[in-house]
Amino acid sequence: MRVGIIVLILSYLLSQFYRAFLAVLAPVLSQDLGATPQMLASASGGWFLAFAVMQLPVGAALDRFGPRRTTALLLAIAALGAALFAMATGPQSIRWAMILIGMGCSSVLMASYFIFARLYSPAVFGSLAGLVIAVGSLGNIAASLPLTWAVGLMGWRGALWALSGLTLFAAAAILALVRDPPRTEGSAQGSVLDLLRLPALWPILVMMAACYAPAAGLRGLWIGPWYADVFGADTGRIGQVTLIMGLAMVAGNMAYGPMERLLCSRKWLIFGGNTLMLVSLVGLWARPDVDSGRTLVLLAGVGLFGASFPMVMAHGRAFLPPHLTGRGVSLINLFGIGTAGLMQMATGRLFSALQDGAAGPTAAYQGIFAAYIALVGLGLAIYLLSKDRTD
Repeated sequence: MRVGIIVLILSYLLSQFYRAFLAVLAPVLSQDLGATPQMLASASGGWFLAFAVMQLPVGAALDRFGPRRTTALLLAIAALGAALFAMATGPQSIRWAMILIGMGCSSVLMASYFIFARLYSPAVFGSLAGLVIAVGSLGNIAASLPLTWAVGLMGWRGALWALSGLTLFAAAAILALVRDPPRTEGSAQGSVLDLLRLPALWPILVMMAACYAPAAGLRGLWIGPWYADVFGADTGRIGQVTLIMGLAMVAGNMAYGPMERLLCSRKWLIFGGNTLMLVSLVGLWARPDVDSGRTLVLLAGVGLFGASFPMVMAHGRAFLPPHLTGRGVSLINLFGIGTAGLMQMATGRLFSALQDGAAGPTAAYQGIFAAYIALVGLGLAIYLLSKDRTD
């Protein structure tokens, strides 16, 4: 089982890579295919929405068929999407490729969480969940400077073909090495509706919707166009900035678990961390036209404090009945990933509207920061109604 978990965690590197690599490819895709920031926002949003839509069937499949077959099949679809991206002839091809990749990556993290929830104590779920994302976030880092070097070496099409082959290899490794945990009594019974009848879960779902979207949106998409349009940054500079934010996200995922044990609270840890992310977003909104050490610190703050995803998942996991574990973790994930995708598309439209007006690019990016500020503020207000639970 340990070997299988290691394979799943390494495969999750690919999921993190695919959700973040467009920020680095933005300049070259604009030059080669005429992809505008709004088009890339739509493609990135398509990845997140496809990922989100798949969460309900993925949850049912995990409970019914187990993580091995579910994840191997879907990851093969991601390999197909990467191959389509490598052959893209325009922005529309990229969008369809990203949709396929999003579908294919939709079960990797949930498969790990499903195994943890079945085999390990709820008290350590948050730490294990954070560890998976922290290691997987190395894929986020690979989508920064390493991707820049790979594109320089073999071109962006060659890099995508290599990724397609690597993804297909990961699918085969999962099929060969992952072992499904023992089934629980009634594991094929129940539905998402049973979960939605749990009042304690709703504030946590709202917090999940608010906490993940800013870091995912900025790191996965908007850093590239922002630095290129406002600061005239090249691919190398964008790679450096995305690397800094990616490292901060890794550190945040590693820190939330130990902090929970120190504070003996999930609710107030999540609330405090996301309040600090909100402060960082406000700082970026106030001066989006300055490329300085202060800007990098604030971006790192969004990544560090916005890495509460696994802790929010652990908070929600504490209220799930055992026979609905797969559906439960997938439902919580749907709120996080789905909102991230919707925000990608919404901020893309907002950017286009502001840029086409008299505001100019700086004000357009300021509008994006304002949208994320509003989302996090609303999420924090509703999350105050949640019940704390630390197992």
